[in-house]
Amino acid sequence: MMHLNVGDKAPDFNIPDENGNLHTLNQYKGKKLVLYFYPKASTPGCTVQACNLRDNYEALLAQGFEVLGISADEQPKLQKFIEKQNLPFHLLSDIDKKMLKDYGVWGLKKFMGKEYDGIHRTTFVINPDGIITEIITKVKTKEHYAQIVK
Repeated sequence: MMHLNVGDKAPDFNIPDENGNLHTLNQYKGKKLVLYFYPKASTPGCTVQACNLRDNYEALLAQGFEVLGISADEQPKLQKFIEKQNLPFHLLSDIDKKMLKDYGVWGLKKFMGKEYDGIHRTTFVINPDGIITEIITKVKTKEHYAQIVK
């Protein structure tokens, strides 16, 4: 499933956030970017992860990071998630799953004996030149900030 490696150029993207504003990789040139892919807004693990990043958002900004969350959720669901959890960063809506596939996070999953296609919780840290410097595949939702800045 995963086909990107540390040192690769991050794939470009052009997808809308919770408000319908388009985001591209080029907009973040010159900044460090955390792209975190999560399965579904407002589910327990995704909420814990988003709140961990929210609670450490100022520290991430102070270290030069921008944060974007990406899922296949539709914009209204993302808006509600942001409002309910008071999230200070944008969530991108990849309903056609192009970005998910480009980053290799969409694929076969197994849960309780069932197999299905879904999003593998993965975080990419991208440097100011658009190069992937870290890929976190074993995300600890309660400790995600610490994993990013270790």
